[in-house]
Amino acid sequence: MSELQSNLDRLAGHLKQFEGKVLPHRINGEDVISKKTMESRSPVDDSVICDVAEGSAADIDAAAKAAHAAFPAWRDMSGKQRKKVLHAVADAIVARADEIALVESWDTGQAIRFMSKAALRGAANFRYFADRAEAARDGQTLPTPDHMNITTRAPIGPVGVITPWNTPFMLSTWKIAPALAAGCTVVHKPAEWSPLTARLLIEIAEGAGLPKGVWNMVNGMGEEAGKALTEHPRIKAVAFVGESSTGSAIMRQGSETLKRVHFELGGKNPVVVFDDANFDRALDAAIFMIYSLNGERCTSSSRVLIQAGIYDRFVAALEARVQKLKVGHPLDPATEIGPLIHPRHLAKVTSYLDVAKDDGARIAVRGEAGESAGYFINPTLYADATQDMRIAQEEIFGPVLTAMKFGDENEALEIANSVAYGLAGYVWTNDVTRALRFSEGLDAGMIWVNSENVRHLPTPFGGTKASGIGRDGGDWSFDFYMETKNIAIALGEHKITKLGV
Repeated sequence: MSELQSNLDRLAGHLKQFEGKVLPHRINGEDVISKKTMESRSPVDDSVICDVAEGSAADIDAAAKAAHAAFPAWRDMSGKQRKKVLHAVADAIVARADEIALVESWDTGQAIRFMSKAALRGAANFRYFADRAEAARDGQTLPTPDHMNITTRAPIGPVGVITPWNTPFMLSTWKIAPALAAGCTVVHKPAEWSPLTARLLIEIAEGAGLPKGVWNMVNGMGEEAGKALTEHPRIKAVAFVGESSTGSAIMRQGSETLKRVHFELGGKNPVVVFDDANFDRALDAAIFMIYSLNGERCTSSSRVLIQAGIYDRFVAALEARVQKLKVGHPLDPATEIGPLIHPRHLAKVTSYLDVAKDDGARIAVRGEAGESAGYFINPTLYADATQDMRIAQEEIFGPVLTAMKFGDENEALEIANSVAYGLAGYVWTNDVTRALRFSEGLDAGMIWVNSENVRHLPTPFGGTKASGIGRDGGDWSFDFYMETKNIAIALGEHKITKLGV
């Protein structure tokens, strides 16, 4: 039996829990089904996986009230107890990692070779923040001659978490694990295009001992369920991963209740290759960071800026490699690029073929849509682009790379910073001084030098400009989910100014 067939057979067993049923919300530990439903379809073959409850403002209200009621007990639970629960969640994720990976691959079109790792990354996120739960409230002592100042932190309250359709399981854990570790309760709205593994995740959490109401999940559309969540007065903060335009809408919707927001938004990230770089390693990294995960990730290196002395050679090497990328069934371990998430997104990505042609770029590798029932597309490489072209400015969010030439360091920096986004950047050079200087000038929240994206959980993750607000990771996550207070204690009878004597 082939590995593909083995994966399909196991997937069939895992999908039985969804077939012929309505995927419900989970509110206060109970399943809730709305009057309205929506279809969830697999991008692999356009088949209906199941119907999904389409949440309303009333469902969000019920979930927010459940999170509010559960908050005091969860807040007051010791960090040691929360740590134990969150480690149990991580253990259960590992135990069901195969199921999670297969279901997510079928639900999103992402290749199984990457989803297997994403499930385990979700467990790692829970373990990391579980270990930090005991110290979440820790503060500082800031003495003066007259006062002892003591800072402490407390969870902000019920929070809303809105997650995207690309790698939804891992990104849900990335947002929810620190919220729970901090002592917050959660209302989670998964993306409507990929809701299945959010259900698995909340089942896992409750099975691991998470009290009812601490974590609630409402499926639905952003225009109704998402809007109601961001406007709800009992929700104190909103963590969102998605498009920059949606982030703007959430800021407007949450302004009436003065909500704290944390946004991980879009990117048009450059990988800058200087002529002294390790050619082969830079080539490998540039290809991996745009064509893995179907190019559907915010940190993808969608622009490659190549110094003039190696430009022709590097682009020729890109062409040869891109043409060999394997597009196929996402459950085939050999597949490198699977189908895109949705026909609407497929239409968006393919529309840039005409844009590139109209703007005068060279289409070095033409990525046409496939002819099967699924939402497949071949990888694309645009070459000889200039920074004013739409393919060099706009987030395409697919397996599409735009190659651009630069002469010197100053020109490279100008091109790299010329976009609205500032999430990540990748710099390839053997000149350490130049690497540091260029990184300082690059307007991005995260920069990797001579490396692809390698995530270290204690470091800050987030972007500048239209790429987001705030930082995840380490103590930065707790800064968002917690309030800091200062307690000033007088040291002796210091002089107080007298009035009215």
